[in-house]
Amino acid sequence: MENKKIMVCDDDQGILDVLQMLLESEGFDVITEINSTNLIKEMKINLPDLLLLDLWMPVLSGDQVLKTLRTTQEFEHLPVIVLSASVDGSSIANGAGATDFVPKPFDMDDLIIKIRGLLTNSDIDQVFEATS
Repeated sequence: MENKKIMVCDDDQGILDVLQMLLESEGFDVITEINSTNLIKEMKINLPDLLLLDLWMPVLSGDQVLKTLRTTQEFEHLPVIVLSASVDGSSIANGAGATDFVPKPFDMDDLIIKIRGLLTNSDIDQVFEATS
């Protein structure tokens, strides 16, 4: 089985670096994007299995990106975990179509558990769709 691809979009290079190291050490392939305006184009090239998306970014905020993704056929069912330090981040994320929400500063173990859970579920869905 090939590694699952995770796209990470955050406007903070430090967070991108930490997440990339963490996720690669867990056996995932990681693609990072610091500029949210490039994200959808990059996603169409790389076709990730899951997206980690920061909510507050300059130019194009995470919830705007996510609303666009949810109207794009390839990504309407993509698992997306929104990361945010915002108090109302969870409700904004849900409103935009996020699969899950993780508050910043995030607990690495908690994040990995959520990622693995979503990727396992999406595998089951695909198997189910293939057999139905």
